[in-house]
Amino acid sequence: MGKNNTTTIIIALAIMVLTAAMMMKEAKSYPICNTDTNDLQKCYPAVTGNSPPAPGPDCCAVAKAADLECLCLYLTGSGIDSSKLKSVLASCGVSNPSCLS
Repeated sequence: MGKNNTTTIIIALAIMVLTAAMMMKEAKSYPICNTDTNDLQKCYPAVTGNSPPAPGPDCCAVAKAADLECLCLYLTGSGIDSSKLKSVLASCGVSNPSCLS
């Protein structure tokens, strides 16, 4: 095999490895209750931990767009502290769904 063929094969393999790595790193996302599961992650820091930060604008946009009544089905058993979730919704100016009232 000539030097040009070896170089071409190495470059092709490198491109395939990079492409595979990018595909694996990209998280799968699913639409649920008028939002996307990846978008829900924007609120994760604000509802977890001992002293969670205030929700950011991205989190509030998700909270305002999501069908919170629909999400109630998924909150049960999720491990999310309902008092922290209520605090996030209040900070974002969003009413609590029936499961948090």
